[in-house]
This record gives sequence, C-alpha cells and structure tokens, in this order.
Amino acid sequence: MCPKNASYYGNRAATLMMLESSRKLSGIFVRGHLREGKCHLSLGNAMAACRSFQRALELDHKNAQAQQEFKNANAVIEYEKTAETDFEKRDFRKVVFCMDRALEYAPACHRFKILKAECLAMLGRYPEAQSVASDILRMDSTNADALYARGLCLCYDCIEKAVQFFVQALRMAPDHEKACVACRNAKALKAKKEDGNKAFKEGNYKLAYELYTEALGIDPNNIKTDAKLYCNRGMVNSKLRKLDDAIEDCTNAVKLDDTYIKAYLRRAQCYLDTEQYEEAVRDYEKVYQTEKTKEHKQLLKNAQLELKKSKRKDYYKILGVDKNASEDEIKKAYRKRALMHHPDLHSGASAEEVGEAFTILSDPKKKSRYDSGQDLDEEGMNMGDFDANNIFKAFFGGPGGFSFEASGPGNFFFQFG
Repeated sequence: MCPKNASYYGNRAATLMMLESSRKLSGIFVRGHLREGKCHLSLGNAMAACRSFQRALELDHKNAQAQQEFKNANAVIEYEKTAETDFEKRDFRKVVFCMDRALEYAPACHRFKILKAECLAMLGRYPEAQSVASDILRMDSTNADALYARGLCLCYDCIEKAVQFFVQALRMAPDHEKACVACRNAKALKAKKEDGNKAFKEGNYKLAYELYTEALGIDPNNIKTDAKLYCNRGMVNSKLRKLDDAIEDCTNAVKLDDTYIKAYLRRAQCYLDTEQYEEAVRDYEKVYQTEKTKEHKQLLKNAQLELKKSKRKDYYKILGVDKNASEDEIKKAYRKRALMHHPDLHSGASAEEVGEAFTILSDPKKKSRYDSGQDLDEEGMNMGDFDANNIFKAFFGGPGGFSFEASGPGNFFFQFG
C-alpha cells in the first residue's frame, strides 16, 4: 500500500529481529527441557520426565530426540506398573525382568535397584541380591531400603546378622513396615528352629515335628531356611517310620533349593527303605554329579546293586525272614513254609519257590553270592533242575521223619518222627 514508506520497512525489520531472537531462545529452552527430562528419567522419575519431554515437543514437535525420550519415559512407567502387579502375584522373576528393563533407561534409580534386590532375595539368588544392595550402601550407608534388602540376603545363612540389618533399617526409618515384619519373623524363625532341633536331639520326635511345622508357617519367603526345615522334618518322619511323609518333605526341600545335597541323600535313603530303588539311584546320581566324593560314589554303587537285586526273586520275602536272619531262623521259616506249601497239598509253584529259597539261603556260599548280587547260575549253581519234593524230603528226614494222613474229607494231620 505504501511501498516507499521507510518506517514500515524499519518496523518490519525490527519485528524480524525479535522473531529471530525468539527462535534462538526457544531452541535453548528445548535443550533445557530435554536435559531436565533425562535427569528425571535417569533417577527413575518417569512421570516428571514425561512432562519435560512434552514441553520440549510443544516447542519443537519435530524434535526426534524429544520424541524418542518421551517413548522411553512411557516405557519405564509401563514397566513400573507391570512390576507392581507381578509383585503382588509373587511373580518375582517377572519383577526382576521389568526392573532390568527399566534400569536400562534409569540407571541411577535406587528404588528400582532395591526392588530388584528384594525379588532376587525372594528367589533365593542371594549373591546377586547382596551385590545390588551393597552397591547402594556404598553410596548411601543410611538407605533404609537397601539395609532391609541386605538383611534379606542374610536370613538364610546368619539370622543374627540379618536381624542387625533390619534393626539398623528401622533406626533410619522407624516406620519401615517391611523391615519390621522381616525382623519379627527372623527372630521367631530362629527360636522355633532351635527348639525343634533341641527336641530332635532329645528324641522327642513328635514335639520336633510340631515345632518344625510351626516354623514352616512363619516366613514362606525364607527359601533356604524353609528348605532346611523341610529336610529336618523329613528326618523326624523317617525316625517315626513315616517314610512316605519323609520323602514328601525332602521333595519339598529340593523344590525350594535344588542344590541341597543333604535333602537328596535323605530322600534317597527313604527310597531305599521303601524299596523304590530306581528313585534312589536317580537321587544318588544327582548327588554324585554334584559332589564326586568316594562316599557318594559308594552310595550310588550300593543303590545300583539293590536295584539289580530287586529285579530277581527275593528269597528272604519268600521265606518271610529278615535279611539278617540267622541260620536257625531260616530253617524254622522253611519248616513253616514247607508245611504250608507241601507239593501233595498245593500246586508245585509255591513249594518250588520255598525250596529254592531255602537251598540258597541255607548254603553260606550261595547265600553270600546272592546277597552280593552275583549271578547264581555261575559256578554250578544253576537252579533249573531244582526239585521241591527232594528238598522237602531231605529236610524232614525222608521216610519216618514226616508224614501226613487224611482223617476225613478235607482234614489232614501231620506227624513228625
């Protein structure tokens, strides 16, 4: 309209200068918001970080860095929410996963590290948990959460030291609920376990069982101690001859701690006592693979031998005697079984087995080979030609030594010479 008016040109020039200055100032504010947001995110303050990155995007909506950082902050928020839900579900492995992902964006966040340490302790991964908690305590020795997490790592090994850390955490934060509960449980667990051990040593197995059971109800999160309690109760059940219950307790112990050698050994012995030889061999193999000692090797060999022996006839069972039966007891048992299974009274199958059992167990050489698991068919000991009638007659002295007569339909009486 007025192309030759110099003042308009001058005013427009001044306006352009102000716009240029504004653009430069806005650029400075974008970088400032980005830096502020990254600081918040590094410390784990994801919500505050989102606000900073949002301001940066309002100034420069095309800023690629602001866009990416905003996504990162939202990802951390989601990891936090998921971890909170999973912690309530006691899915500690998933919580550890979420915290590891969140710490990639928030490496300076103590809160995430402590939650990770707590869950690692709940999972029994104590060295890892201890390392995380100790790193925080080196930077801040008064951090109550880190002191609590450090105490959790010691509960399985040294309850006295664990209590010291819980007490220290409560000094730093008297209202620390988790430390308070953990401290109370640790003291109660220690006392109850010691009472159970005392009752066991005194031979009061019923009381020991009750005390160990009560102790198991105190702190389900104390994996290592509960594994020991299950194993101890398994020993009590074995003393009470409740072998199936003992096996179940030992199984619970190894579920909590699959490196617990004593529980495997105890369960293996119970398997042997209940003639579950394959299961016993499996446990002894596990032990020997873990600790290759001469003792464990011998235990495995013994179990393998019992398994081999279990696949053949059990002559002791056939005669109804213990494996430590004397020669006289074997003879008496045979006399009793022979009368029950005389070939003229019953089918020959049972009589055959009874006679065969007596032939082996009454001969020291054959009995020794049988007990050691050797093959009886070797060295002329083949039982294929065994005759139950012959051994029966020989044992009772032949003619005149033993007879039976019918005294009426279905009635018999025996007479010894």
